[in-house]
Amino acid sequence: MLVLTLSLVAHLATASCTTNVSEIPVTTLSEGALCACHQLSNTYGNLTLFGNSSGYVERSTDFWDIRSDLLPECIFLPNDKDQVAHAVSTFASCGAQFAMRGGGHMNFPGSNNIDGGVLLALSNLNTVKVSQDNSTVEVGPGNRWVDVYEALSPHGLYTVGGRLKTIGVAGLELIGGFHYFNNKYGMAMDNVVSYDVVLGNGTQVVANSTSNPDLFWALKGGANNFGVVTKFTLKTYPIPLVSTTAQIHNESAVPDFIAATTAFARHDDPDIAAGAVINISLNFTTGALTTLLLGVQESTESPPSKFADFSDIPAISSTSAVLPPVEWHSQFETPNQMFRVQFAHRTMKPDTEQLQRIYQDWRSKIEILSDVEGLFATFVMNPLPKSALSVAKNNGVGNVWGLDDDESWILWQVVNTWDNAKDDLRVTNFARSFIDYWHQDNQDKGLSSEFIYMGDAAEFQDPFPGMPLKNVNRMKSIRAAYDPLGTFTRLNWGGFKLSP
Repeated sequence: MLVLTLSLVAHLATASCTTNVSEIPVTTLSEGALCACHQLSNTYGNLTLFGNSSGYVERSTDFWDIRSDLLPECIFLPNDKDQVAHAVSTFASCGAQFAMRGGGHMNFPGSNNIDGGVLLALSNLNTVKVSQDNSTVEVGPGNRWVDVYEALSPHGLYTVGGRLKTIGVAGLELIGGFHYFNNKYGMAMDNVVSYDVVLGNGTQVVANSTSNPDLFWALKGGANNFGVVTKFTLKTYPIPLVSTTAQIHNESAVPDFIAATTAFARHDDPDIAAGAVINISLNFTTGALTTLLLGVQESTESPPSKFADFSDIPAISSTSAVLPPVEWHSQFETPNQMFRVQFAHRTMKPDTEQLQRIYQDWRSKIEILSDVEGLFATFVMNPLPKSALSVAKNNGVGNVWGLDDDESWILWQVVNTWDNAKDDLRVTNFARSFIDYWHQDNQDKGLSSEFIYMGDAAEFQDPFPGMPLKNVNRMKSIRAAYDPLGTFTRLNWGGFKLSP
């Protein structure tokens, strides 16, 4: 059980009184939203958008997944942390249900938008400020990762963030964060040195290793269960150039491609930072099946040696280059509003034969969806190296995942994009049944982990049972201490939530 200091308890009790909110009122969705929207409009008229406001449609569709296009009663666009604090306090006093949006990249309905409630859009909190000694960078939650890399590039710096251009900062940092250099520097969450946070009663606190250290730990993978982060302070690294490779192979190369993937996952080397986006895609419009490797290494040798097993496979296309990180990231766009999209994944040991079996079954069964208009199906393999897990184990803080560092893993994932809402249930049912079947088979063979990464999970999956029970219970205690009103439990339903 988490033991809170007397000073923290007193601080939170005093802060609750200053907001004049002792409990959240019970209201209907409409009543709560109208109360909050009108209060925010009266105070910040030009920052509060209603359905008839200029810019409402643009802001209500600023999401990657078309399925997230919902209709909030109003959208509030704060310019600073004080306005965020005022908004959260207003939500609590009105009993208004709300959603939070950073970059808008999380891909299922309700994760970052809300029908009939209030959307707290953090787009304007987009500061990026490098410290004088170049050791850290302060980043607002409204940034996307390409914004951060662009700001760091003139300083010859890099940080552990999103791999693709338009992924948002806030979501990635709060759920864990895959990057190319996890094997050496840990996950993105392991590189946060401080969070500025607005709590459920509107109080503002800083969480780091010495101030509110329990909240600091909980935010490392605990998602949006504790507050609104208004600033992330991240470690930076003097990495002005990286060695990259982009390779595409045809279907006949798949067995060698999977073998190279499992070898890459097993042969973990924490001394040389290297990682990759690795997938196999089937375009039903063209009928083409291809593999894709996007590999990055912390070096200036070209081609990067860590991907030699992939480079030995005859390719349709293969390029290598040494370039600033921002130039690499800027090449790979994932534009908003192109399609409906769903991820679903499970975790397994890097076993080549079993991964081949899973792929072959996917290749056969995905044909069931061949008549789904606009379907683009992808089988993804995300290595999670044990050295990445060692970073959290040895840094004196840890994270909520609580994974042992005695095993490397592969997060195998099905990703589907499609055009029409009428196919949502079919696509979801396919993903659920396929994932569940092969996870059970992996369990039977002793190859599985129960770990589920929020960034690659579907709306029908629950990541928290895959974490150590003691960590889940600790997070619940921290939530109760920092959000006694239950603002982020009762009023904010989006994303992956701890159970009551």
